[in-house]
Amino acid sequence: MDDFPDDIDGWPALEGPESASGAPPAETAAPAAASTPPAPAPGADWRAAWGVALHMHQPLIPAGGPDLGTAATIGNLQHMMENQGTGDNHNAPAFLECYGRMGDIIPELAGDGAAPRVMLDYSGCLLWGLRQMGEGRTLDRLRRLVDDPACRPCVEWLGTAWGHAVAPSTPPADFARHVAAWRNHFAALFGAGALSRVRGFSPPEMALPADPDVACAFVETLRGAGYRWTLVQEHTVEDPATGRGPRVPWVPHRLVCRNRLGRTAEIVCLIKTQGSDTKLVGQMQPCYEARSLGPAALPGGRTVPPYAVQVGDGENGGVMMNEFPGMFRRATREASHTGVPPLNGTEYLDRLAALGVEDREYPAVQPRWQKLLFEELAPGPGVTPGDVKAAQERAKARDGRFHMDGGSWTDNISWVQGYGDLLGPMERASALFAEKTRGAPPRETRYRKALFHLLCSQTSCFRYWGQGPWVDYGKELCRRAEAILLHDFA
Repeated sequence: MDDFPDDIDGWPALEGPESASGAPPAETAAPAAASTPPAPAPGADWRAAWGVALHMHQPLIPAGGPDLGTAATIGNLQHMMENQGTGDNHNAPAFLECYGRMGDIIPELAGDGAAPRVMLDYSGCLLWGLRQMGEGRTLDRLRRLVDDPACRPCVEWLGTAWGHAVAPSTPPADFARHVAAWRNHFAALFGAGALSRVRGFSPPEMALPADPDVACAFVETLRGAGYRWTLVQEHTVEDPATGRGPRVPWVPHRLVCRNRLGRTAEIVCLIKTQGSDTKLVGQMQPCYEARSLGPAALPGGRTVPPYAVQVGDGENGGVMMNEFPGMFRRATREASHTGVPPLNGTEYLDRLAALGVEDREYPAVQPRWQKLLFEELAPGPGVTPGDVKAAQERAKARDGRFHMDGGSWTDNISWVQGYGDLLGPMERASALFAEKTRGAPPRETRYRKALFHLLCSQTSCFRYWGQGPWVDYGKELCRRAEAILLHDFA
């Protein structure tokens, strides 16, 4: 893949060699090749490991002016910076510092002889918003983590959806576009070499689809894009045999998804255990949890060192803004070069591979509630959406907790129920995009404009708040996408 500019005709580089064609990836996508397992450090006798991932996101919103219908689409961070007297907007400077500070902390710790490790998940919306507001210094601090050979082993960038779209309620073809757009934009900003090292995926809101067809398409999208593994939340998956949660969540699993026609797709997953994300990350709970863990057994009887991993917002809340830097430094210095070291996700998997562990040895999990559904439905050729709906109704009658909304970082939020005011416009814009752009060259300005607005409209923030100006922002972006598609593609 050749490097290409991140700004084309004033629009972010969302299209490119990895752009989605408008259809889900091939059904038989080749597995992503494993990276070369590194040799363990001389004399190292590791018995467990831990890791933290920092999730960074700000949506793009139509707020660059007083009138919603004509306001420029800018990053929410820029809007906060320009209106610091409103609500919690006074946090904007602290947020901005959080987005760049690992570019200073990691070199500091590595220079002191420690072995820092951190996984970074930055939405495409945030990266574009930083560039748009002229925050070259912040991007340069991040670029140091990509370019400096001393920092590369310490930082693992995780792929995500460009517009922070949640997989359970985003049309699968659009979610594939988000995945491709993020990869294109990341390559444009940091280079194709940096993209080639992105092996793990961080789902926005930790949202995992439960609907069989959507879940299978989700995994096919990740495998088709070359991802080796994904993060999942503990309470969003179940043991296929028992319907209960994972017995040993501290080992890698295989996320196996089966659609209504009986086709399966799978990918390795690392399980984030339950808890208050930012507090657990901010106070480095995975480090101290890992110290309490003993050897973990795989289904075949082999035991492996366990892995405690957490992901949380990298900027949101007082714990992350104020406590995290000191706790990260302390935990890193305490744990580096010990038997319970900090490791990034791919590094952990590589160490297991160096011990001779193969992916097929990992226990299987599937999205929650699928066991109950499949007791009412036998997937296979000829099964219709109507058959699935009838099976869901029977499953709901058996267990009132049953639902197919999917899960996320919190167990009390649905990304489907209660969002009709926004999901309707989103679905119309998505269908119109698929109709109008069929056969259009992705590098045309009109295509870029339409794709930009479509992806921006699907960010989870508009659905998370569920009311007020955030829903209005989402509906306005849908309106703009439709207007571009109806006018420019007439």
